[in-house]
Amino acid sequence: MPMEPLPDLATLSLPEIARLVEEQRLPPVDQWQPAHCGDSEMRIARDGTWYHQGSPIGRPAMVRLFSTILRREPDGGYVLVTPVEKLAIAVEEAPFVAVEMNTEGEGRDARLAFRLNTGDLVTAGAANPLRFVKDDDGPRPYLHVRGGLEALVARSVYYELAERALAGEDPSPGVWSDGAFFALEPAA
Repeated sequence: MPMEPLPDLATLSLPEIARLVEEQRLPPVDQWQPAHCGDSEMRIARDGTWYHQGSPIGRPAMVRLFSTILRREPDGGYVLVTPVEKLAIAVEEAPFVAVEMNTEGEGRDARLAFRLNTGDLVTAGAANPLRFVKDDDGPRPYLHVRGGLEALVARSVYYELAERALAGEDPSPGVWSDGAFFALEPAA
């Protein structure tokens, strides 16, 4: 069965995005506890490219499918899991990349929605917080996606966030989304 085409984030309103997020039906990977079977010979690079045995996976539908069975383990590792097997997968930075942002509202009434490199849509808020990690190259922003899985926010999207933060009236630079405030400066 073919996967539905990805929506164009720029043409969607935030209520439409919320409806699409609500309609996402992901497998219950947190309920599956099969024995560890080995290594998947797969890797997710920092830029979000998925590799199998050293070669990029060229079919976006395959990447989308694999991303639905990805789980973060309590030890911090990543696995692809089904009801009958669990295979390790290497993740260089974060399993997803937030590649596009759509905004509605200003200040405390703002809502920020992100499209991931897999096509998933995530609205930042208390359940999906943004966090910023201090790095030699400047802050690295991350968005919580689900179950301990995060998306690295692409540099171009980070610039959009920073522009919003600096234009805001809050004493500390940051952004509001879905009633939650996220400071751009990492906590000390």
